[in-house]
Amino acid sequence: MYRKEFEGLHKCLRCGVSRYKVKDNDGDEEDMKKGPPAKVLWYLPIIPRLRCFFFANVKDVKNLTWHANGRICDGLLRHAIDSPQWKKVNFLYPEFGSDLRNLKLGLATHGMNPYGNLSSKHSSWSVLLIICNFSYWLCMKRKYMMLSMMISGPRQPKNDIDVYLSPLIEDLRLLWDEDIEDFDACEKVNFNLRALLFFTINDFPTH
Repeated sequence: MYRKEFEGLHKCLRCGVSRYKVKDNDGDEEDMKKGPPAKVLWYLPIIPRLRCFFFANVKDVKNLTWHANGRICDGLLRHAIDSPQWKKVNFLYPEFGSDLRNLKLGLATHGMNPYGNLSSKHSSWSVLLIICNFSYWLCMKRKYMMLSMMISGPRQPKNDIDVYLSPLIEDLRLLWDEDIEDFDACEKVNFNLRALLFFTINDFPTH
């Protein structure tokens, strides 16, 4: 990832491959400092979107607390909140679980070919965030699923996907460790926005 202290580099420190698309990575130095990037990561920061899209809307704020105020408690497993994992998280982190606005997120990844040709070498991997606080008839709707990043390039990321996920992980750490002040449009009060990664799904269908 050519960001932060690596932003000005033109080739990988580990393998020496050019940052840009070149016909031959053994070419001269000038050829390795120009051209389109070999692989692109599109990251859409999640913290501003969580603050603006959900907590600024009275109806959405009420929907976010459905898991505590609106669900049927009959012992059946209908939603992630009915799982033992949800109860364990609230037991291990009682301060986090006590605020109904704190978010539990699901992360889903899946690769797709945007050109519809299976023989194409191009690969695009989407990384989606699902907000588990919403009811089961809302959390999987397009409006409430967040596209956090798109990994586009000639090859799929495979086991190196953790490198591409680093900007998202940094924001998730901020949502867990730092006090990010937000405004509750429903109760008209300021509060500290917090979130944790509750589950992950690999090869989640995106079509």
